[in-house]
Amino acid sequence: MKKNESDLVKRAKQGDGKAYDELNRLYKDAVYSIIYRMVHNRQESEDLTQEAFIKAYNSINSFNEEYAFSTWLFKIATNNCIDFFRKRKLRTYSMEKTVKYKDDEIQIEYADPNPTAEKELLSSEKSRMIKHAIEKLPEKYKTAIVLRHHEERSYEEIAEILNLPLGTVKARIFRAREMLKKSLKDILL
Repeated sequence: MKKNESDLVKRAKQGDGKAYDELNRLYKDAVYSIIYRMVHNRQESEDLTQEAFIKAYNSINSFNEEYAFSTWLFKIATNNCIDFFRKRKLRTYSMEKTVKYKDDEIQIEYADPNPTAEKELLSSEKSRMIKHAIEKLPEKYKTAIVLRHHEERSYEEIAEILNLPLGTVKARIFRAREMLKKSLKDILL
């Protein structure tokens, strides 16, 4: 421990408030920084920093001077944050409980995020039909649509690959989409 810091700690242990104020001044920014990285809220960090210094002041006589005061103080600050998180439990609600709304009670229904076998089958069938419709397109339209939607190429890249003007590429992709809409409109409703 630094000589000046050691002297301040000894004086603070003897009840010298000015010595403790100096320790507070020396470490306030560092303690605030540690706490802020944990709670990510300026107001909460300020409050928790102040609480950490109060706790350190109240237990300064238990501090072992063989170790660095900063380490001891940072441990108090970290534990203070942990206590804060424990006390601030999130409010939870039962998914089974009904909700009162005006004069009625409503049972809330939640969507299942996992696709059902039926949805997976329909999606697979839809993809197969789209691929089949693309295969039936004339070659020049099929190539343009595959480059755009399957390979996710830009219009400029497609123009370069096919050695065509940009306007021609845009027109082919537009026409290909129109042909696909027409061929799939009755199948995919």
